[in-house]
Amino acid sequence: MKRFWLSACAVSVIVLASASASAEDTLNAPRMGSWGFDMSGRDLSVSPGTNFSAFAGGNYIRNLVIPADRSSYGSFDSLRELSVNRMHAVLDSAAQDMTAKGDKQKIGTLYRSFMDEARVDALGARPMSADLAAIRAAGSKADIARLMGIAQTGFGGAMFGIGIGDDQKDPLRYAVYAFQGGLSLPNRDYYLEPQFAPQRAKYEAYVRQILSLAGWTKPEENAKAILAMETEVAKASWTLAERRNKDKTYNPVKVSDLPGIAPGFPWTAFFKGAGLDGVDRVIVAENTAFPKIAAIFAKAPLDTLKAYQAFTLADQAAPYLSKAFDQAHYEFREKTLSGQLEQRPRWKRGVTLVDSQIGEALGKLYVATYFPPESKAKMVALVGDIKTALKARIENLTWMGPETKAKALEKLSKFSVMIGYPDSWRDYSKLLIRDGDLYGNVQRADRFEWNRQLARLKDPVDRKEWGMTPATVNAYYSPTKNGIVFPAAILQPPFFDPEGDMAVNYGGIGAVIGHEITHGFDDQGRKSDGDGRLQEWWTPEDAAKFNAQAARYGAQYSATEVLPGVFIKGEQTMGENIADLGGVLLALDAYHASLKGQPAPVIDGLTGDQRVFLGWSQVWRSKMREDRVRQQVVTDVHAPNFARTNVPLKNIDAWYDAFGVKPGDANYVAPENRVRIW
Repeated sequence: MKRFWLSACAVSVIVLASASASAEDTLNAPRMGSWGFDMSGRDLSVSPGTNFSAFAGGNYIRNLVIPADRSSYGSFDSLRELSVNRMHAVLDSAAQDMTAKGDKQKIGTLYRSFMDEARVDALGARPMSADLAAIRAAGSKADIARLMGIAQTGFGGAMFGIGIGDDQKDPLRYAVYAFQGGLSLPNRDYYLEPQFAPQRAKYEAYVRQILSLAGWTKPEENAKAILAMETEVAKASWTLAERRNKDKTYNPVKVSDLPGIAPGFPWTAFFKGAGLDGVDRVIVAENTAFPKIAAIFAKAPLDTLKAYQAFTLADQAAPYLSKAFDQAHYEFREKTLSGQLEQRPRWKRGVTLVDSQIGEALGKLYVATYFPPESKAKMVALVGDIKTALKARIENLTWMGPETKAKALEKLSKFSVMIGYPDSWRDYSKLLIRDGDLYGNVQRADRFEWNRQLARLKDPVDRKEWGMTPATVNAYYSPTKNGIVFPAAILQPPFFDPEGDMAVNYGGIGAVIGHEITHGFDDQGRKSDGDGRLQEWWTPEDAAKFNAQAARYGAQYSATEVLPGVFIKGEQTMGENIADLGGVLLALDAYHASLKGQPAPVIDGLTGDQRVFLGWSQVWRSKMREDRVRQQVVTDVHAPNFARTNVPLKNIDAWYDAFGVKPGDANYVAPENRVRIW
């Protein structure tokens, strides 16, 4: 299913376990040096003002070898490896227990069905034969639209996507959202930019290969037609930067009006296929793209649409089919698009599958073993420190007027915080998971989740629901719930070391907490009030001042070159960039407050402020393959990691003081030109 969490803004992370480490070592959190920071990773030949990322972690990055089964790696990624290893231990135990009941039985059986590679390979393409037959039997475009609706609940593509999420202007109720679709490459840029011409050629070959494996007729002819059709859809589609704008993507309409708004697409059949035939209201996202995409659908030959549906079905199902499908999928999706040299081990992919499909069932067992109660208490205290720091910063802002300031403080006072795991676990008792039926298990899990969302459309919003699983190394802010969520897996080095220096901890987990809280006040999060409602609460004067500062900040990122001729998209990454700047500032303030007027200790010749900034940089140490860099720049709202270290810091006065950065240094920005937001 196309998972749809409307309001998740997140910072993602990961850690490296040695291939030669013992099984026990792979389940233990690593230490970063003797006091929380890897001193040996620095490159002291680089001045802090020239490239702080290299100064703080250049040796680490230089010596880092990206594993063959990864397209990027760093101190982040190693933490995700730890989480994967721990989930693997839980799943191995569950899979070997043939008498298990309840959630343990379901996660063990799903994992076992994925690991039964011999049976999966023997079945070939047969698991999807009924779904392919339904596509072959389609006699009209209304039939195709109905199948596209059904595909919202499982495998298969669609010209439009549907999701259920909190209503941004009425956050106590759920709403149905519709958004642009139709693309099988990562986004519109892959169809339109010259730099991706090699990927387009290989994509056409991949479509041909998948159609051939699926037994579809005229694979070469249909591959060309599919690429041509998707290219037209790409031209009609909004950019990622445009899709971030909450004001422009909230367009409620009556479902009965859609045929007039976007004629040529069988909307009634589409909504019926998705189980939404009783819905009378939908919020359209990219509204100006809808009539153009509907016209492309109307113009397309029926045979092309059927081939498109067959390809997208087989493409999405490929990891759960025979080796021929799985290998083809890896060769294009991982190797060609992101430069990954080898397929990830099957057991790691199995862990990812279970976590993505029934992650709360796995998470319940995960936290029982790996998340002690004291970890939650520490996070609660740290979040309180960061909120206190933001309150003080808002009160002392010189550019914001009293009316907006009062509303901002009110919003902050209403922040909710969820840490570790949900208060109530999801009920999977009605989900059927069977041995030897991997394809069916994934489909049933997808449809179970979709039906769960359908069943509660008329219910009040569950304000305590989680959009991430406990074993996820990540965090997010929800604008509609005005709350932050921190899964259990993140409270470990390099983010937090209970035995380490608190300055480094504030620069790590403290800045991440600050990052998520600042999302409530970034260029889009600021548009929702303390109750999570999308509405204007800023005075026009203060909004104009904010936008002016944000534009200057975006220009700093847009001037940052990541590959020859390839630059970060400042507008696309604006929300994450503002959150990074706010996060570091709040972490620094909170660290200072924690000293309670006492001087900060000096460790290994480093001051407290220096260690806060080094703690921030340590989180972002990483290396990426070139194809992955190109992919990130056009598909991700996060800037590449080195920029997440360097760009925010050059706007922070204390960084200049801590490291003696002076005019003439590459990253020096004159005080009057430094961006001041939160």
